[in-house]
Order: sequence, then C-alpha cells, then structure tokens
Amino acid sequence: MYIIIYDFGTSSVKTCLFEIDSKVKLVASSSADYNLYITDNGGAEQNTEEWWDAICSTTKKLFELSDVKPEQIKGLAFCSQMQGTVLVDKKGNAVRPPMNYLDQKGVKEYKECMGRGLIKVSGCNLYKLLRNLRVNYAGSVSAKDPVWKYKWVENNEPDVFEKTYKWLDVGDYLLARCTGRIVRTADTAFATFLYDTRKGKEGWNKGLLKMYKINPKHMPEIVDSTDMVAGLTAKAAQDLGLVEGIPVFGGGGDTTFVNIGAGCTRPGDTHIYIGTSGWVSTFMDHQTVDLNAMITGVLSAKKGYFNYYAELETAGKCIDWALQHIALDDVGVYAGKAIRTDSDGIEIDIFDYLEAEAGKVSPGANGVLFTPWLHGNRCPFEDSNARGMFFNISINNEKRDLLRATLEGICYHYRWLLECLMKKTETSDSIRFVGGGSLSPVLCQMLADITGRTIETVDNPREVGAAGCAIMVAAGVKQVDMIELSKQLVKTNHIYVPNDENKEAYDKNYEIFKQLYKTNKSNFHKINS
Repeated sequence: MYIIIYDFGTSSVKTCLFEIDSKVKLVASSSADYNLYITDNGGAEQNTEEWWDAICSTTKKLFELSDVKPEQIKGLAFCSQMQGTVLVDKKGNAVRPPMNYLDQKGVKEYKECMGRGLIKVSGCNLYKLLRNLRVNYAGSVSAKDPVWKYKWVENNEPDVFEKTYKWLDVGDYLLARCTGRIVRTADTAFATFLYDTRKGKEGWNKGLLKMYKINPKHMPEIVDSTDMVAGLTAKAAQDLGLVEGIPVFGGGGDTTFVNIGAGCTRPGDTHIYIGTSGWVSTFMDHQTVDLNAMITGVLSAKKGYFNYYAELETAGKCIDWALQHIALDDVGVYAGKAIRTDSDGIEIDIFDYLEAEAGKVSPGANGVLFTPWLHGNRCPFEDSNARGMFFNISINNEKRDLLRATLEGICYHYRWLLECLMKKTETSDSIRFVGGGSLSPVLCQMLADITGRTIETVDNPREVGAAGCAIMVAAGVKQVDMIELSKQLVKTNHIYVPNDENKEAYDKNYEIFKQLYKTNKSNFHKINS
C-alpha cells in the first residue's frame, strides 16, 4: 500500500511516499522551502502560495524518484506545524498572510485579557485560567498562542477581520485546499485552548468563546485526525499530479503523530524529539497539566488519549546555528561549507565531521555551558526575552568545546523537561529518541548519559511524524486499529545505555544549567523586552 504524507514544517515541506507492508518503508521523499517573514513588531508570517507551490513540486518529484504511479496512491494526509492562524473566506482562500506559531504580535492583546485581575497565577488572571483549566486542562498563557493572533487581527485589521469566514490552522488550510471542505481536526482545535476535552462534551466550548470574545461563526466543523474527510478534488489533483478522488484523511499536527511513528503507544511510553524545535512527551490515557512548568496534555491522534508534552522552542535550530556560526577553522572547516574533503580525498558531510570533532571533547565541554533559548523559551518557564548564551568560557577553551556545549545544553534542557513530566506522570525507563538529531550516535549517547535513561532509536527518525501519520492512513484504509498497527510496524534499531563514568561531570553542570535562567532573567528583560 502506497501513501503520501506531507510533513509540513516551519520553513520547509518534506513530501514522503511510504509503502506500508510488514514495516513502514520510505520509498521516496522530496523537500522544498518556503519563507518565514519576520517583522519588527514580533510577527512571523508565511505565504499560502509558497506553501502550495512547494507541495505541488515535491509531489510530482516523488514519481520521478520512484517506479510508483499516481494511480497506486491509496491515501494522503498532512502532518503539519501547529498553532498557526490562517483566516479564510467562504472559498477557503486566506484573507491575509498566515501567522506562524512563532508570531507574537498579540502581546498587547494577551496582556489586556490575561494580565488584568486582582489575583494572578504565572502572571495570568486566575478566574479566566481556572475556567480554561476546568474545560481542557490548558490555557492561553503565552503571547504566541493562537487566540492572541486572532484577536490582534480583530483589533488591528478590521477590514480583514470582516472578510473572515473561518479560523483554521496550517494543516486545516491545506486540507481545505485539497478537498474543498473547511474543517478543523480536533488536535488543532485543542491547540486554540477553546476546545472542550471532557468526555461527552468534546467540541468548541461556548463559555470560553464568550470569555475571550471569539465569534462562534468563525469556528469550523471539527473532525478527528483519523477521519476520511473527502476525496481529492479535480483541481487539487491536477495541481499535484495525482488522481482525483484519492482519500484525504484529517491528519493533524506534528506533535500528534510522532508518538505513533516512534512506537510509543502504551500509557507511560515516553519519547524525545529533536527537529527545528524539540520536546519531551509521554503518552497518557488521561489528561493533566502543570501550570508552573507550562506543560499540558495535548490530544493524541487516538481519541481518548493524550500526549503530555513539554516543548523546547529551539533544539535542532541551535545545532544549525552552531554549524553556521562556529567555524572550526583550527581543523580546517568553515561555516557555510556543505562538505569537506579528508586527506584521502573522500567527501564528508559537515555535520558528521563536526559531530566527530565534538566527540573528541570530554563530557562537560571543559566547563562551558550553553543555553538553547535562541528564540525565547516555553517550558519549564515561559519567557520570550530569554536567549542563548555560552557560560564560563576561558582562555583555554576551543571552538570544539563550544560545539560540544551546544549539544550538551540541548540535552540538559531535555533532562529538565523530563524531570518536570515526572512530577505529574510516570515515564518509561527506556526513551525513544526521534527526529533528525537522533541519527547522531554522539548525541544519542550524550542524551543517555545526561538523562540517565536508556535511549532507543527507530527507523525513519527524520520522518517519524510523517511515518506515524502514514500508519494512521493505512489503518483507516485497512479499517484496523492505529495503535495496534503501530505496535506491529515500529521496532527499535539501536540502544544506548548510560555510561556511569560521565555522570558526575554532567550532574554538576546540569545543576548550574538550571540556575542560569534565574540569575539572568532580569538582564534578558532589560536587553530584549
């Protein structure tokens, strides 16, 4: 069975052709970039036509890279970035540029709504927070949350707001463009924190809509991620180079399917993801929240289940930054070069080479610590003013130390998030590590040593969300249970056991790492607010 999944990220789409048989096999993939437009007022916007052009070109490329024919495709879905805001008219056309999840233009709207009141928790109006928590164990406590993007448009672009028919997320817009149906999947609806998760009451909560002054008419029909929404329209099929009528499933957000693709399908199963962003997540059969640490249980693709999810906004992005800006010129490598040639004339990928150089540095990076907060932070503290820094550089440190410190800093933050999760739920002894960074043996061993947990990896780690989404589509086509199908198809391929010899060095630096935000919070505010 052949399935197409669009792994739709912050700045690029990776269109994946999967074969589902005795395992999940990636037959071919094609990527294309689109822009993220950052503005001085905190905006982070995108262009729908750039999205669509990227999807069309990559879909056609799949058939150039494989022997599969368009008529062999049995289903497709989107696994996309979440917490965006796409306002559309009755035809499904965007009435303004979509706002990415990083957009924080709505700071004023957030403060005016949540910052007022005599009694506050984490800087938020206690009454409003409690109402939200009672409905869905969550709340719009960050200026980056979708409701403040929506309110910003209402307050600053009344003409655009007047044209709005429905409020969608990124994947929902693309779903509408493929099928003609304007709907929201339940997971993206939950990501607005206006969705009621209580059993028997699932759907838009009228009380929350009224409290935040949201127009109920803007809220679309809700479908499940596993629903077959409609067949591919003739126009979309022509643009994509596919066959009209191919079943298009609801799909959903990137966080929704990663646990399925990672094989974390039993309550308590925990995975760590590293892409542009990163997170630690535990699969649960109930919902909970930790307001102090900004962690909540988001909807899973499986109805009635949740992913207790703690986010790091810049994880792999920190590695990209280090590769681009820390040129290891003392070993003959410069930032911006994709490859280098070794003494035997063999070309080496720059990430692999720099990873090897970081591996030459002893655990603890010779005293250097790095904070991976290049675009602020969300968990376990919410602060858009927080930034990355190298701490404790001495005259004896080399650039290799800085590169290793970057990797260790990401792992320290993952350990922090893991310990926060443990306050509310049990986590598995073995943790699945997925995402592009999990291809690095150095980083996998480092994560095992720093967390003290056995780290497992799986096939298709870069496409783990897309693989989970493909399992969902295959389950829908075959009419079988998605969780059971995941258990059958996803297996461990490598295991990394903690090295106790490194524990002392890492534990010492980790305790210092946790203090760096507290001791620099006021300075971050003075410089960046």
